[in-house]
Amino acid sequence: MKIIFLGAPGAGKGTQSEIVSAQYGIPAISTGAIIREAIAKGTEMGLAAKVFTENGELVPDDVVIGIIKERLSEDDCKNGFILDGFPRTVTQAEALDAMGVDIDLVISIEVADKDIVKRMSGRRVCANCGASYHIVYKPSAKKTKCEKCGKRLSIRSDDKPEVVLERLSVYHERTEPLKDFYKNKGKCVEVQGQEILDDTTALVRQQLEKAFGK
Repeated sequence: MKIIFLGAPGAGKGTQSEIVSAQYGIPAISTGAIIREAIAKGTEMGLAAKVFTENGELVPDDVVIGIIKERLSEDDCKNGFILDGFPRTVTQAEALDAMGVDIDLVISIEVADKDIVKRMSGRRVCANCGASYHIVYKPSAKKTKCEKCGKRLSIRSDDKPEVVLERLSVYHERTEPLKDFYKNKGKCVEVQGQEILDDTTALVRQQLEKAFGK
């Protein structure tokens, strides 16, 4: 099962990736989490990526593609994987094809821009392990702390409304064309993101059952 989740920033693709990962026992690979970890550690790649992410811009293709190629070569990806946040451009999708990675299914979660801005203002993340929560849709059982590692949750700088609007503009211009790219391959389906998390999960599960019979 080689799956890609598409959707605007804050559409819920990361949450759905985690749910599907747990259900089917395949790793969910979040490019955003990998990049944020590099930024937090102050690595050479992280410092290069920091300028772009703080302005709501995309990290250059060559950096992202290198990260993904290395990650997909690890043993836990042999039986399948879920990509969240990659590819973000048609160029990256073509690079994925060139790597010999044959994607089985692409699920695009559709949410209106105005709802995205509302959602992201309530998002909280753990800078230590990368876990993501929401004060309304997915609150942490530990309130202001991460359920997984116990560290304090915070608002990401790129979740501020003005940055979110810029990120949405970039998404529509550069990432949304991926839907047509994969539809032309007969691999992309759309799911309407719902207010209630379980309702979106049910719609995603329906598409997985259609594609994989389980």
